[in-house]
Amino acid sequence: MQLDGHSAIVTGGASGLGAETARQLSAYGVKVAVLDLNFEAAKAVADEISGVAVAVDVSSAESGEAALSTAREAIGPSRICVNCAGIGPAARIVGRGGALALSAYERVISVNLVGTFNIMRLAAADMMSLEPLDDIGERGVIINTASVAAFEGQIGQAAYSASKGGVAAMTLPAAREFAKFGIRVLTIAPGIIDTPMAGTMTPEIAAALAASVPFPKRLGYPKEYADLAIHMVTNQMLNGEVVRLDGAIRMAPK
Repeated sequence: MQLDGHSAIVTGGASGLGAETARQLSAYGVKVAVLDLNFEAAKAVADEISGVAVAVDVSSAESGEAALSTAREAIGPSRICVNCAGIGPAARIVGRGGALALSAYERVISVNLVGTFNIMRLAAADMMSLEPLDDIGERGVIINTASVAAFEGQIGQAAYSASKGGVAAMTLPAAREFAKFGIRVLTIAPGIIDTPMAGTMTPEIAAALAASVPFPKRLGYPKEYADLAIHMVTNQMLNGEVVRLDGAIRMAPK
């Protein structure tokens, strides 16, 4: 699918992977709705790219529906959806204070997994109502975000790994379900990317993680994620796949 002239929604678009993806899409002529819980930060990115900012709690059905309705009214129905919204708190299942509060686990699942599913279902429903773009019948592309933690979760990442594993696991069945409507579904599984989420690490931990990447020995750049997302949109044969973006890293237990 070509990019110029289409519309896109990007969740988690106020910072990190989402913000850079929104910028890249805009640079290719895409009208972008920047969705985020932090409306002010989303507006700053939207103003920068002449897009529209929309407040959303991705884990809420009502908020998701309202956000997509607002985006649709502002920039038209979207043929591109990139889900970057997510949280990554670290906590042991059983720590010094005892068992992890179930609500803490539920929150990570709710935002990362349920939130991704929520926006995907709504975006797909919108795409199904659109006319095909070509004689093959393509209508749209949905790109979700997992993590290498889906495959090699470290100690303290049980909730995060479970949420991202779920995102990876639903990629193929979603792609198969939406295939007859000409909607492709893909997932990017980043390694350690230099984003605000990674910014919570100490410099020593960040340096150690960078050194553990086989090549290149550094943290990833948000632009590299955005570049891959752009390629996924334009390469029609990519579908139903989880693509690792990690410099061949395989995470150690801790």
